[in-house]
Amino acid sequence: MKSFEILVLAYLKNITGPLLDPLQFAYRANRSVDDEVNMGLHFILQHLDKSGTYVRLLFVDFSLAFNTIIPTLLQTELTQLSVPSSICQWITSFLTDKQQLVILGKFMSNSRTTSTGTPQGCVLSPLLFSLYTNDCTSTDPSVKLLKFADDTTVIGLIQDGDESAYRREVEQLAAWCSLNNLELNTLKTVEMIVDFRRNTPALPPLTITNSTVPTVESFRFLGTTISQDLKWDTHIDSIIKKAQQRLYSLRQLRKFNLPQELLTQFYSAVMESVLCTSITATKSDMRRLQRTVRTAERIIGAPLPTLQELYTSRVRKRALKITLDPSHPGHLLFDLLPSGRRYRAANTRTGTRTVSSPEQSTL
Repeated sequence: MKSFEILVLAYLKNITGPLLDPLQFAYRANRSVDDEVNMGLHFILQHLDKSGTYVRLLFVDFSLAFNTIIPTLLQTELTQLSVPSSICQWITSFLTDKQQLVILGKFMSNSRTTSTGTPQGCVLSPLLFSLYTNDCTSTDPSVKLLKFADDTTVIGLIQDGDESAYRREVEQLAAWCSLNNLELNTLKTVEMIVDFRRNTPALPPLTITNSTVPTVESFRFLGTTISQDLKWDTHIDSIIKKAQQRLYSLRQLRKFNLPQELLTQFYSAVMESVLCTSITATKSDMRRLQRTVRTAERIIGAPLPTLQELYTSRVRKRALKITLDPSHPGHLLFDLLPSGRRYRAANTRTGTRTVSSPEQSTL
């Protein structure tokens, strides 16, 4: 069955890919968590360059999102995405009248028939949810709705205190969820306000379905800790802590006299992957991160690539992929010079340097 699902998955991606919401970053070629984080930061920083502006970010949490899909509503969405009726009917049949039971030790419950949601561990489930929520988009250019499967973020770019568009889009999101059997988890949905104005007035709270949304000073956004002051101290601290925990494993492997080649491979797979995920650092943070690399070098007994070397190679590779993909939301941010041979360097008003998340630097 999973083999057949893989065939259907490839077929669906080929048909629906060009029609998907460009701000849906999950389960798509040449898209990643970093892309969504970077595009979100781009929208925020570009907006805050103007006077009299601030940003409200709503991090939405759904209750059991994958378990709430209604097959008939999904079929309607698939039809609008030009999926052949035979495939739509097969998917509806696949999700309807599923038999489920629970086994605990030697005990087995009675089976129950369900016709809602997608099966856990199903190859098609993630893509089907993305297609199910494809028409959940923002209609106002001052409000960006970013999605990574069921992780949804609403970014309100507020100018001169006018929050009408932002609040209207949040109301429309709540209404859309109600119509499509998705339940907003108001207990886990939070908001963060980024406001650098000198005289910051008290802002009215946001209310969803008669529940006031709590505000937070920082939030872990798809693995990257975003603070309301847009500083990266908390995120860098978590990166260093995670990397240092893996240094213990590296030392243990060294005690077992593993060859340098295997130790280097372990570092690349387990530590370098941590150090090279959404890292934005000042010069002092860069030195802190590089100290972790030097400690790993002493343990292994061999030189390792510096973070700057990794940064350069990965930025170029990532930038090339984005420039070759017109459907990527960051594609328009690359501007060719009059010669047509090179791209114009992005303007920046900060001394902060991006170490490893390639898109952040190139965008």
